[in-house]
Amino acid sequence: MSSKLPANFRRIRLELAREPGHPQGEHGIGYTLIAPLSADGHLDVDAANYFREYCKVVRFKSGEDSVDGYLRRRPGGSWAFHYDLADGSEDDDAAYRLGDHKFIIGEYVTVVEDEGAHTYRVASVDHL
Repeated sequence: MSSKLPANFRRIRLELAREPGHPQGEHGIGYTLIAPLSADGHLDVDAANYFREYCKVVRFKSGEDSVDGYLRRRPGGSWAFHYDLADGSEDDDAAYRLGDHKFIIGEYVTVVEDEGAHTYRVASVDHL
């Protein structure tokens, strides 16, 4: 896959940050993103639109099966993690102001999931 993609595509790991019930955060809960980044660490919107099918997300949680999906730009410019579920339904986890965030280790991203908003820490950003 990586030979087809521009050099600015990265594998980004987001891990649950500190919150009630997880005072130290949780390495086993989070997301892995495959997405293009600009030189300053922001999402590269043009590349993400052009290589849309390669912008992927995996939602993971220790002890549960991972869920594969896609990074999608919504009308109005917001972003979401989109999943086509096995039962034919769809699910989106809205990513709060994702286009404004820098994907740099230690930065934070908020994702609105079915049960509410959770904050994730950028744990790694790697070349593909």
